[in-house]
Amino acid sequence: MNAISSDAGLAEPHLAEVLAAVGLDVEYVRAEGNTLYRLDEQQREAPVLDFVGGFGSLILGHNHPEIVTYAQDLLRSQLPIHAQFSRAAHADRLASALNSVLRRELGDDERYFAIFANSGAEAVEAAVKHAEFDRSLKLAALSEQIDAHVTQARSLVQGGLAVPADSAYARLDEAGPSGDPVQDLEELIAHVERWNAERLSTPPLFLAPEGAFHGKLVGSVQLTHNEAFRTPFKALAAQARFVPLDQPEAIRKTIDAERRVLLDLAVTDGAVTVVEREFPVFCAFVLEPIQGEGGINMVTREFAEAVRSACDAIGCPVVVDEIQSGMGRSGAFLASSLIGLRGDYYTLAKSLGGGVAKTSVVLIRESRYRREFELVHSSTFAKDGFSSLVALKVLELLEADGGRLYRVVAERGRSLRTMLETVRADFPDVLKDVRGAGLMLGVEFQDQSGSTAGAVRDFARSGFLGYAVAGYLLRRHAVRLFPTGSAANTLRLEPSVALTDDEISQLEAALRDVCSVLRDQDEGRFVGA
Repeated sequence: MNAISSDAGLAEPHLAEVLAAVGLDVEYVRAEGNTLYRLDEQQREAPVLDFVGGFGSLILGHNHPEIVTYAQDLLRSQLPIHAQFSRAAHADRLASALNSVLRRELGDDERYFAIFANSGAEAVEAAVKHAEFDRSLKLAALSEQIDAHVTQARSLVQGGLAVPADSAYARLDEAGPSGDPVQDLEELIAHVERWNAERLSTPPLFLAPEGAFHGKLVGSVQLTHNEAFRTPFKALAAQARFVPLDQPEAIRKTIDAERRVLLDLAVTDGAVTVVEREFPVFCAFVLEPIQGEGGINMVTREFAEAVRSACDAIGCPVVVDEIQSGMGRSGAFLASSLIGLRGDYYTLAKSLGGGVAKTSVVLIRESRYRREFELVHSSTFAKDGFSSLVALKVLELLEADGGRLYRVVAERGRSLRTMLETVRADFPDVLKDVRGAGLMLGVEFQDQSGSTAGAVRDFARSGFLGYAVAGYLLRRHAVRLFPTGSAANTLRLEPSVALTDDEISQLEAALRDVCSVLRDQDEGRFVGA
């Protein structure tokens, strides 16, 4: 057997170069709580305070001892991990537990069926795939109804019991009746069929807010507002229409602008008329109650109500993406419950795996669920016993003591936010805003593209200021933060519920330092000279 190659730099080499350019190319060797450990020059462990939290995957922290012990016990028990296409009792227990939590948060007894997956992006893909499956079945049923009405009209006209109405020609801009009811009807039918065929062949559209991020797979990336992520793959999947978060009225305007109809025939009092039937243009409205990669933007109650109202009016399902904001991170199990938003679908991932398992789920309201979907969709690593049981343990810890963890998240979040607001008040020319809820917060820096410090200005103009600030905080203060993916001037803070006052103080000192450097335009210090 050939020796394993020692070639380095083969795993995403360009990303490694980018990380190196801003001082973030650090290898970590151990993790616990809110701390990652790297090796210093003497090969000793050096702690780094981690506010990235696995991009929101670690509400319980790195290597939570109870979860780790439980996972080790599961593996030692030789629990089957690959036993696909068999009875998945563990997954069923998890789905039942999730339903119990949803009933409490939503105040509704309607059940949600579960489709499991491995990652957040895959959960979003499964959700929109199910929504399109539902839309296609509804379209098929509508087409069958129209075909039946055409057959009925043809039979009545051929039997002399009905004739095409004059109004039908005005609607279709035809020359007018020829005097032969049968021939006239066939011309009407041909026009209706051409019209409908053209519309039935058009792909669906999605609705999403500006700033949305739902993953980078073929379908989910089209729901992501950032053009740099989305545009190169535009030809591969159905498109979205994005609406501004601060303009709830834009939702209905966008829907009205895309409205399409199919044509149908109706027979009333012996007259055949052409009538419109609404064509379901939109497959789903997909949104995050707190936008993660978009800059930690909160959806308002007003916007949520407008989404629900508009979607109910056209029969379009609402997919609530709680992948980053869910699992207690906002101070509630579902961040959407804080703004009164009821979803037809929910996607959960990240902290669902407790920082150990890679798992996700789509929860679909029973009144929307299509059981046939289970036969046309599957995932090799989904619904396994190990990840299902780990997720059950996570729910057990979240729900313990009457949901005490949610209250702790809210309290720790208030303490963290108070500190951030104090720093912002002291450095208004550097920090622009503090946003978010619970332990999902964002700190936005003022635009530095006009800085007199060349390096700061260059980083700002290239969209890398947030990464450069993150590199400074890591290098100078052993504090780990990253900007959000589509708002590079906003640093995200997603620590675990175990966040201490000392850790908040360490972050405060680090932020005050970098704010001083940016205020004073101290280029040498900023770049580490």
